[in-house]
Amino acid sequence: MSTLTSARIFAPVGTAGKLFAFGIDVFRGLFRRPFQLREFLQQAWFIASVTIIPTALVAIPFGAVIALQVGGLIKQFGAQSFTGSASVLAIVREAGPIATSLLIAGAGGSAIAADLGARKIREELDAMMVLGIDPIQRLVVPRVLAAMLVAVFLNGLVSVVGVMGGYFFNVVLQNGTPGAYIASFTALAQLPDLYQGMVKALVFGLIAGIVASYKGMNAGGGPKGVGDAVNESVVITFLLLFVANFVMSAVYMQLVPPKTG
Repeated sequence: MSTLTSARIFAPVGTAGKLFAFGIDVFRGLFRRPFQLREFLQQAWFIASVTIIPTALVAIPFGAVIALQVGGLIKQFGAQSFTGSASVLAIVREAGPIATSLLIAGAGGSAIAADLGARKIREELDAMMVLGIDPIQRLVVPRVLAAMLVAVFLNGLVSVVGVMGGYFFNVVLQNGTPGAYIASFTALAQLPDLYQGMVKALVFGLIAGIVASYKGMNAGGGPKGVGDAVNESVVITFLLLFVANFVMSAVYMQLVPPKTG
């Protein structure tokens, strides 16, 4: 096996190691002072402004599809009274965090990668290091925390809008009973399900922020390199989010027993 072939095979392993090391540096930067509060607030507002409307619009079809599919399936078993509970369970556990993560990675993460990538090719990051300023503590930490904060709030927005959309489509299109839909919320769902959705959103925001920052700070090759870094950050984030979602769901299923109707 040639040296070039070996390098290509083990390149993803090296990238994963560098990304993990970068995440550790970000974690260490959380405890360094001074904390960049102004940068954090600006980034949180920016990420929220570019994601809140698309997230709300995405949540409506998410809730509608879940209500239609779950309602039709449950109707075959003659358990229409559990439609609301099953829809809420699916939205809070899976649809809400997934929709939030996709928007955070696609809109917020790409913006973070583009901003840091532009600073990289303009040599602003090198200038900061020459001046003794840590770019991770100054730029990356506020962006990662902002992505985590916005992800949690957007998850709540998706859950509310998704449940409302599911209610509308179940009552209007499937001739469901409004009272039964609302009354069955607690039949299968429980409070830990809500906590799980929030924790998922928090972790997804962390992953999106770290991956986007890493790819942006390691961009090279001029404007084309920045564009490639943005694309790579979105793809890698999507892959990691689905893996993390599977692992967290599997662990939750083992730790928290399901509620029976």
